Amino acid sequence: MSPRPRTVSDDQIFAATARAVTRLGPARLTLADVAGTVGLSAPALVQRFGSKRGLLLAFVSSAPGNADECFVRVRAAHASPLAALTAAALEAASYVSSPDELANSVAFLQMDLSDPEFRRPALANSKRILAGYAALIRDAIDAGELVECDATRLARAIHALVGGSLINWAIHRDGTLTAAVRRDVETLLSPLRSGSKRQRATVRAR
Repeated sequence: MSPRPRTVSDDQIFAATARAVTRLGPARLTLADVAGTVGLSAPALVQRFGSKRGLLLAFVSSAPGNADECFVRVRAAHASPLAALTAAALEAASYVSSPDELANSVAFLQMDLSDPEFRRPALANSKRILAGYAALIRDAIDAGELVECDATRLARAIHALVGGSLINWAIHRDGTLTAAVRRDVETLLSPLRSGSKRQRATVRAR
């Protein structure tokens, strides 16, 4: 007898897990919180993932693939590589809508940093994000939108800046999160745009 087909995919469960994490944080989250939003029971999640820890590990292990999909999506949606780069940076702001939700996400980050099993997929995800940024930066350089620069180093700077922007916004709460991240990314990239005042001054000084 063939096994009964799954009516709810892992991707649907992981999307529900992401929502539950931002709403409740990893400590308060229960299997029932996730199961109820996708029409399953908590025992059904135990059968599939073994435990709450197993579900969370499976969830974070799916992140690198999601990062790749994000960069493919934003590149396809924007003719300009520089616009795609900004859009990719803004993706982080789309997952939270309040300082409380960001705090819950940061609580999950604590698990990524302190638990080796969680750190491995977190590291893989970070590397995919850095690679995605670097590829868009190289495309922007080739398109004449950015001046020649070290794409790898700039990718690391953007990645670090986005994380810092999220925290600063949660502290200062000035405007929307998306606007805060966009402003900081624009500040970083502005001197590197082809034809910027700083670039023209550098060319004249040579």
